[in-house]
Amino acid sequence: MLTPELLHLSSDSQFAELRIVPQSHGPITEEAVRQLLKLPEFAALLPLEQALKTAVKDVNNLSGKDEGSHELFFRIAERRDGQVTLETTKDKMHASMTLVAPWGGKAVTLPEVLQQLKQQNICMGLSKQKIEALLHAADKLQPGERVEGIIAVGKSAMNGTHAKLERKVPLARERLLQPQEREDGTVDMRNLGSVVMVRPKDLLMVKTPATDGTNGYNVNGEVIPAKAGKDIELKAGAGTEISPTNPNMLLAATAGQPVEFRGGMQVDDVLQIKDVDVGYGNVDFKGSVLISGDVCEGMRVRSSGDITVMGFVESAYLEADGDITVSKGVLGRQLGGNDVSTHLHAKGQISAQFVQYSHLECTGDVLITKQLLHSHTMTDTKLMVSDSSGRRGDLVGGWVKAEQGIQAVTIGATADTKTELYCAMRLDELKLKLKELDESIRQLVVAKLDMESRLRKLPPKAEWQQDAVMVEQVKMMLEQKHTIETELKREETEAELMRADSDSYYHRNHIEVKRHMYANVEIHIGGTQHKTQREHGPCIVENQGAEITFDYSNRN
Repeated sequence: MLTPELLHLSSDSQFAELRIVPQSHGPITEEAVRQLLKLPEFAALLPLEQALKTAVKDVNNLSGKDEGSHELFFRIAERRDGQVTLETTKDKMHASMTLVAPWGGKAVTLPEVLQQLKQQNICMGLSKQKIEALLHAADKLQPGERVEGIIAVGKSAMNGTHAKLERKVPLARERLLQPQEREDGTVDMRNLGSVVMVRPKDLLMVKTPATDGTNGYNVNGEVIPAKAGKDIELKAGAGTEISPTNPNMLLAATAGQPVEFRGGMQVDDVLQIKDVDVGYGNVDFKGSVLISGDVCEGMRVRSSGDITVMGFVESAYLEADGDITVSKGVLGRQLGGNDVSTHLHAKGQISAQFVQYSHLECTGDVLITKQLLHSHTMTDTKLMVSDSSGRRGDLVGGWVKAEQGIQAVTIGATADTKTELYCAMRLDELKLKLKELDESIRQLVVAKLDMESRLRKLPPKAEWQQDAVMVEQVKMMLEQKHTIETELKREETEAELMRADSDSYYHRNHIEVKRHMYANVEIHIGGTQHKTQREHGPCIVENQGAEITFDYSNRN
């Protein structure tokens, strides 16, 4: 057994020194040496593992030999102060502090922490309370134990919100979903209310401007610039005007029917007709057309605004630069081949209660509240076949091409009627546009760097500020730089939105079935297709990993 007098403190009290004669005290073990280090005077010191192993090896090698009669000297433990380590994450948004309790030395103090923070330039988002809590926790640790925690957090930039437009007047198509209530509280499904009209100075649309956002910062105090929201121009169409007191308000300038288009509204003159038949003739009107009765077989109606039909459309042709709204039904019949006798074309939306053997084509949504049977439907946005309660809405037969998705209560029929569905077919186009936009951004960045380089190379201002020509040239360069920066910011925002659209493309553009999807429904989402072989309940149908999937988790 090794005796305590073999272990001493160094003259500066920093080390534990083992002084031992191998011939007299060897052989020895690591455990025996460690027992010496447990003595009260040395227990708080840090064992020097390699030195300890070397001491045991050297003593044992010389034990029992003549050379072992001389005293050997080893420093096997040391006094070590507490340690503080600061680390920042790769994005510099978080800084953490690790404290190691001292081995018989001095504990880390607050001034030492502050000095370390200064050296590493960690200056923003600091929490003095968290730092002091870690220091307090470190005081209770055993020698060599550690405690760590987050002491500084940066602030993420808050990107600006995009501008948005809010329409303040109803449109004709919305009447389909709002049957009038009788005095006794029941609903009259046939009475869809009066035609929507506005008067001069009526408020049509309000713009909520885009915001610039709020810059953020990282723990080193570097600014994280916010991205401004994307702006939208509020457009005043015919018969409207921007409010003279508020540029974010669009007012009616004349009486008429409000018509919405992308980015604004217009107010149309309204041509009111009872029936469009052989007796009245075809209609081609610059404005909106209101037909209180029917559009009869073989007739054509063309409007630069909305077309609203309070009755039926049968084997006719309707074309509108705005919406087409049919309060009752759109009826057609099968012609030779795959052609049908009724055609509706709109640059806005198409809305009706009932449609059969008809061709519907528009850039906006298609809304059918009851049934869409054996028809051809094309839209750049969505097809919805459902009433307001979500209980009725049958899509049977024909084909549908709705880029942003299809929603229906029931798709197909128990008789296995062939029904073809196409959606989300333009991802390649979106990716190509994104690629072109990225290249445009790259060119703008190069142009911006080039302009900044030219500005830096200018001689001192004092040398040219009296030269009118030079002043004008510098002014033009600065204006050009501002134009480039503005365009770059706009395109970066657009690219960010487009990239998000691309990443979530198939998740956003899908098919939703509220009750039943029957067999013999051909589903095409992107380049992937599937033909149903059985009945499916409420589900969402998506393209996931080039495979058509059915998600039943949202069933009622």
